[in-house]
Amino acid sequence: MSNDKKPDQVVYDKATKRYDAYLKPYATNVGAPAIQVTDNSSWKTRNINKANKQIKAKYLELKAEYEKMMAELEYNTLVYNSRYTFEPIVGETYHLYRDKKEESFLSIITPSDCNFDHIGSFLLNSELIWKRIEDEGERNKKE
Repeated sequence: MSNDKKPDQVVYDKATKRYDAYLKPYATNVGAPAIQVTDNSSWKTRNINKANKQIKAKYLELKAEYEKMMAELEYNTLVYNSRYTFEPIVGETYHLYRDKKEESFLSIITPSDCNFDHIGSFLLNSELIWKRIEDEGERNKKE
């Protein structure tokens, strides 16, 4: 046996040239209990399923929020591209109609007071974004 080679049960670090068994975070003598690797596959599976459900729920929330924002964008574009000859006032409700030429126009006249094709009622908020509001007739249809 070579002078440099130590027996397997001796913990010797060649780099520092020291015996360092006392520095190890695990037992190093031959009589120490064997290191057992625990099976954590059930823990992983359980937590993977929980994490996936949580991520999917968050995704569905974001998707619903995105779809709501896209609908608001469509309504906002529809109202701003319609015809009107007045300056809308923030906080007021206006009604969007379609005329005989299938062109949209904005009016202050309520749907009960006219015979035009009513598209929807909109409120101009403080951020100058048109928000669709439900009419009494639409609420009654849903109920």
